[in-house]
Amino acid sequence: MAKTRVAMEFGMGTSLRQADYTKAAVRALSDALWHNSLSMAEAFGFDKSDMIVDVEIGVQQPDAVDIAAVQAVLPYGQSAVTVSHGGLDVPKPDGSGATIIANAAVVVSFDMEPAGGSKGTS
Repeated sequence: MAKTRVAMEFGMGTSLRQADYTKAAVRALSDALWHNSLSMAEAFGFDKSDMIVDVEIGVQQPDAVDIAAVQAVLPYGQSAVTVSHGGLDVPKPDGSGATIIANAAVVVSFDMEPAGGSKGTS
């Protein structure tokens, strides 16, 4: 069996007033999830719990994101959340802080046999 990517989606989230990196990350993941309604598990004969969901979040302060809070957004599947440097901190004109922008990339995969059977056998 091989981990096979079947979908990728992107999202963006913000924290306009509180400079909360976790809220921005949660909103980015939610935005990505709202862009689709995947029925691929059923199409491939899998249960939704078989989905492998890899989430990459980009923010300016990765250590400020509560990964468990981001992961809690996912309704099912085996998930992994990685937070890295990215996104934007946009300074407020009055100097009182910044608006936080987070980006999310969500990759959905299944552990399945490649088309044509296994490779490398004779």
